[in-house]
Amino acid sequence: MGRDTIADIITSIRNADMNKKRTVRIASTNITENIVRILLREGFIENVRKHREDNKHFLVSTLRHRRNRKGTYRNILKRISRPGLRIYSNYQRIPRVLGGMGIVILSTSRGIMTDREARLKRIGGEILCYIW
Repeated sequence: MGRDTIADIITSIRNADMNKKRTVRIASTNITENIVRILLREGFIENVRKHREDNKHFLVSTLRHRRNRKGTYRNILKRISRPGLRIYSNYQRIPRVLGGMGIVILSTSRGIMTDREARLKRIGGEILCYIW
């Protein structure tokens, strides 16, 4: 049985956020690097660096925290398509999370991208997760 790397990323970030950890260590693959790059670009995480231990590569990402309070942002990450049930959508039916305030991460034929980019390029794909 294979591992669901996307669910591992989401669970790691969610658990670190709930426990008020500043950094998260994620196994580095092409999919995880693309998803973390989207999270960095959209402002859900502050910083990412690549780390190597015993011929294994990891992404160490720094979560974004509130400036005035000690608490975290409480990012909500929800896995949609999973290995047992794949969810696909064309570009016209890509859901809007919180009326466009959140983002949908899609896996398309042109790579992993957000819902806004997919609508602009007029391509659909597999809905990986919601983030708001």
